[in-house]
Amino acid sequence: MRIVAITKPKNEPEHCLIHEMQRLRARVFCGRLAWNVPCTSGLEVDSFDELNPTYILCLDCSDAVIGCARLLPATNGTMLEKVFPQLLENAHLRTHARMIESSRFCVDTKAAGKQQQAGLHTATLAMFAGIVEWSILNGYSEVVTATDVRLERILRRAGWPLKRLGSPVQINETRSIAGVLPANWESFDRLRPGIYSSNLPISKKEVV
Repeated sequence: MRIVAITKPKNEPEHCLIHEMQRLRARVFCGRLAWNVPCTSGLEVDSFDELNPTYILCLDCSDAVIGCARLLPATNGTMLEKVFPQLLENAHLRTHARMIESSRFCVDTKAAGKQQQAGLHTATLAMFAGIVEWSILNGYSEVVTATDVRLERILRRAGWPLKRLGSPVQINETRSIAGVLPANWESFDRLRPGIYSSNLPISKKEVV
């Protein structure tokens, strides 16, 4: 199980991985969860994909995309503030230069098989670890996200508890919550599954 990060696709294989990620997002968010998100030709893409995000992808042994997340610097304006302000206390997020926002997190656990560690799917743990590792290597210390209470419980079981930024709110069929997660090596060591591998790039931002 391998974690890769793509910011701007540089070649045909990377473009193919991005399209495969967009198909995975369509299957999960448009199909299984029935979210009201734009899906065209079997791909899920929104305006935040136009802001040069970094995508964290989990690949299986055949290099198929089985997990993904989208990362954007919180200081550039977040999805939380623009789309889900009701999840924030006073509808305001205190951002700083070392905060990154994660969105569109999903894992295709059926495609990933049945491998588990400590009762959690290894692909899910690999995605958590990949987000933390990339964040540390690129100078970020906190990950802010909007999620649901089900994933909040999974985060807690994994040893990566979410610090809530407001009370849960029902959004359509989902009991949603916003929160902050630490990005540090202690969290990475707890989250990383035994079959984890990565080769994540370091940006020009100073790592402290």
